[in-house]
Amino acid sequence: MKEYYENKVAVVTGGASGIGLALAETLLSCEAKQVVLADLNDENLKQETERLDRVYPGKVLGLHCNITKEGDVQGMIRKAVEFGGRIDILINNAGAGLGGLFDKQTNEDWEKAFALNFYGALYGIRAVLPIMRKQGSGHIVDIISGIAFSPMAQQTMYSATKAALNGLTLALRYELWDENIRVTSATPGTTATPIWKTGGCEPPPSAQSPEQSAQTILAGVAKNERLVLGDQDDVSGAKNCFNPDYAAGMDDYFLNVARKRRSGEWVV
Repeated sequence: MKEYYENKVAVVTGGASGIGLALAETLLSCEAKQVVLADLNDENLKQETERLDRVYPGKVLGLHCNITKEGDVQGMIRKAVEFGGRIDILINNAGAGLGGLFDKQTNEDWEKAFALNFYGALYGIRAVLPIMRKQGSGHIVDIISGIAFSPMAQQTMYSATKAALNGLTLALRYELWDENIRVTSATPGTTATPIWKTGGCEPPPSAQSPEQSAQTILAGVAKNERLVLGDQDDVSGAKNCFNPDYAAGMDDYFLNVARKRRSGEWVV
């Protein structure tokens, strides 16, 4: 894995916390030339950029970026190129776990969900493609979620946005293949990050650490895997959820989840 990332310039959105931060730090430990952390949270961004710069002097740049605004993303990518001279890897990691009852979600809610979990990555891809084409190489990684394969009740927006991003990513992989630009879709697996608290619950005891998730993702990306699956639950979901032979079992499982959530018990 280290050989793939050595001397590469990488950009990680949502890079100031959670899985994004773990991805950035793992890239640096693999001797990436430079890593740009793009994030909306200025406090975290300043703190983590300064911390990493002490360990990897001159190799880290933190950039404020609201990924829901295309102009922000384009400006961030321009500054990243000025910093590193090129962009070898773009990891579209920023996003949010979205929950709630469908009947209570407005069109405005849906627009915000897609702006964050879908269009943010699309803007990043658009901004970086001319750079990678000029270089003659690059790797785009879009962080989706196992929810794309296991859509659950009270997570309609999360399921829809991540499924859409997965479809975009995998279709684009073959459009860009002959230009030597790799494209990978990756799930983080069930991981203990702040995203759980924003949803009003705690991660399950079996959740892995962000560092474990980052190792799995980056190992799969280095192998140019089409779809990197972050843990065994995601592997199972990808194999089984849309398998016609398992339809009755899937109905039973997801209906049980829906009923428990309706009663106030948040299960996965």
